[in-house]
Amino acid sequence: MTRPRGRPAGGAGLEQHAIIEQALALLEEGGGQGLTMRALAARLGVSPMSLYRHVGDRAALLQALSDRVYAGVLDAEAGQADARAALAALLLRYHATVARHPQLTLALFAAPDALAGVTGRITARLAELLAALTDAPLAWRDILVDHAHGSGLAIAAHAGGQAALHTGYRQALERLLDRLAA
Repeated sequence: MTRPRGRPAGGAGLEQHAIIEQALALLEEGGGQGLTMRALAARLGVSPMSLYRHVGDRAALLQALSDRVYAGVLDAEAGQADARAALAALLLRYHATVARHPQLTLALFAAPDALAGVTGRITARLAELLAALTDAPLAWRDILVDHAHGSGLAIAAHAGGQAALHTGYRQALERLLDRLAA
């Protein structure tokens, strides 16, 4: 079967936002294994090569997905009075995003070269905020990020009681931040 070259059915041009939306849908439906350039091309009605021209390779696609999904995380700290409050706001928003998009988080774990862009800026901002609070900012950054990942992925896997799990994460984060400040 031959696929059209670069344009979906109906003659409309292939657009970045459509690629990202469909890639995210494939990822959420089938996990990391479900998102392949071939599957995405089939869903969009184009050849796989046209995707490579628009988004690069799979790592570049995952970075674009990550940039879209995690774009609002850094906004969480805006207007916070101090580093601790900014840190808590950023981590709460990050945790909620991990819980909403667990398959993307797992796919990023498997493709470390996709961890640039927004996720890189989040990591750098965490280290910057932590440097104002502790003499071990990188160790605490890793602890807090791992905690957000673990709890967010657990929430995504849990069919009910997600509000209680979010509350539990918030309480645990407060305790970790209290310990950090001590």
